[in-house]
Amino acid sequence: MERIIEEIREDLSRRIAVAADRLADRTLAEDPAYAALLGRAELRERIHHTLRQAVEGLLRTSRGLPVELAEARAVGALRAEQGLPLTSLLRTHRRGGRLLWQSLTEAVTAHDRAALPRLLPGATALWDVLDQMTDAMTESYRLTESAHGDRDRERRAALLDVLLDGGDGLSATAAEVSAAGVPAAGAAAAQLGLPERGRFTVVVLAGDASGIQAAPTTAAGPGAASAPRVLWRIRTDGEIGLVELGHHPLESVRELLAPLGVRAGVGPVVTAPAEVARAHRLAALALRTAPESEGPRTALLDERLPAALVAAQAELAGRLRQVVLGPVLALPAADRRTLLTTLGTWLACRGSTTDAAQRLYCHRNTVSNRLRRLEQLTGRSLSDPRQVVELALAHSAVLQRVEAEPATRPAAPDPRAARTPGGTVRRSPRRPA
Repeated sequence: MERIIEEIREDLSRRIAVAADRLADRTLAEDPAYAALLGRAELRERIHHTLRQAVEGLLRTSRGLPVELAEARAVGALRAEQGLPLTSLLRTHRRGGRLLWQSLTEAVTAHDRAALPRLLPGATALWDVLDQMTDAMTESYRLTESAHGDRDRERRAALLDVLLDGGDGLSATAAEVSAAGVPAAGAAAAQLGLPERGRFTVVVLAGDASGIQAAPTTAAGPGAASAPRVLWRIRTDGEIGLVELGHHPLESVRELLAPLGVRAGVGPVVTAPAEVARAHRLAALALRTAPESEGPRTALLDERLPAALVAAQAELAGRLRQVVLGPVLALPAADRRTLLTTLGTWLACRGSTTDAAQRLYCHRNTVSNRLRRLEQLTGRSLSDPRQVVELALAHSAVLQRVEAEPATRPAAPDPRAARTPGGTVRRSPRRPA
């Protein structure tokens, strides 16, 4: 093989040059990806060089030497960085291999037709060389593409951190990128494709929802284009979603999260990227008002402001528990649980003793007796709106304390209606699997 190529080297070089011209023209005419990336001269020179490299690889193989693949790897990495589709790269490479074989056979025929049979064994060697070059390019392309994707994901996460944490509470990743020149909230939002002004909110999923597939960035199916856009950030303590509401009402977030079956807190609507950090803090506060014992639910901050006030002031919440409900908390566990559950159910039923009795599976007189005892113990009247507010806030403080200390939570005696230690009855903590 080496001798044949040496005999036709000059003619083969001319034919390879013509083949490179033809392939460059065809590629630019048929492949928009190449046409958008390279000019004709550069593409023609790259094709010409690759064809010569293949011939050199064929010669090295005939001498028992390995094929040099460094340049093939470099080409694969470069095209991945440039964003050229792998299919485009491989298609042009395959076409180049066919043109190279055609050039070889034509050059041998022109030199000595009788030598053609001597060329045939070289076909297998040539395609082996081309396969090695293709494999090297493909592997390098995919490694570069994967690394590029990792960098993109890390940068996107850092940009989200800039928005979610603000300038005062950057995470480690965001702090590093910020030091490297990542812009502040407005520019970070622009790089994430978010408008300078709009309607945004933040969703915080509970840490116990780890492993649950997050909602897609956009919904699927009819009307998907108009669904709120969600940018998810996964952290060790849970998942956070930055929601671009557009024209959708805040309540639409509840519908978006419903299929996930998780506990979530939702912050208020903000109108600028610089306000997203505040929405994030308030979404985390909203989540604290939704105890795990109540099962999957989406807590909108604006619907749970009293409980959020309690959650935001741990020291005052402790005083509220002790001052308002101290005598109840001092009762034996069974009595304490009965009175607190009755109070929570009565509050959930908007002060209806009849509805509370139905939920608690007892007579309304029983509920009334329990409530009178609670009034006697606390010195507060359920007919006084101001004192009802105190009792409701204190009850919320008890719920949040129990949630923060799950080891002290007693087991529910009735699986059909497991009662929280100090709260309302719930029928089922989770949806059926």
